[in-house]
Amino acid sequence: MDDEQGFPVIRQTVLDTADPRRLAEFYRQLFGLRYYPGDEPPGHGQPDPKGQDWLILTSPAGGPVLAFQKVGELPRATWPDGPVPQQLHLDATVPTMADLDVAHERALALGARLLQDRSDDPEEPLRVYADPAGHPFCIIAAV
Repeated sequence: MDDEQGFPVIRQTVLDTADPRRLAEFYRQLFGLRYYPGDEPPGHGQPDPKGQDWLILTSPAGGPVLAFQKVGELPRATWPDGPVPQQLHLDATVPTMADLDVAHERALALGARLLQDRSDDPEEPLRVYADPAGHPFCIIAAV
C-alpha cells in the first residue's frame, strides 16, 4: 500500500433505533454530548420531524460522534448469549472507580439496564449495560 495515500476517517458511529430522539437524549445526557446544529429537540408540545428519522450528536470539542437512525423494528440483543447477537457495542472509560459509580447511577437513571457488573475486577473494572434500545455498552474504570 502507498503510505502517502489518504485513508478514510471514521466520522461517527450510527445506532439503529425505533426512537431516534429517545436514544439520542440518552447518550447526550450520559456522555455530555451536544446536538448537531438543527437537530435539537423542538419546544415542549411541538412536532419533532427531525427526531423521527436521523439525529447526530457531537462532542463538546466539535465533530460528529454518534448518529441515530430510525428503523421499523429492532430486536434487542440477548447478550451475552441467546438468539440475537450484538452487532457492535460502545466502550467508554472513566478515570476512577468513584467516577465509575457516578456513571453507573447516571446510566441507570437515564434508562440503561445493567447486564453485567465486573467492577471488582482488579485488572479491568467495568460494567456492561443495555441502552434503552437494547444496544450493549461498557463503562470501564482506568486503573
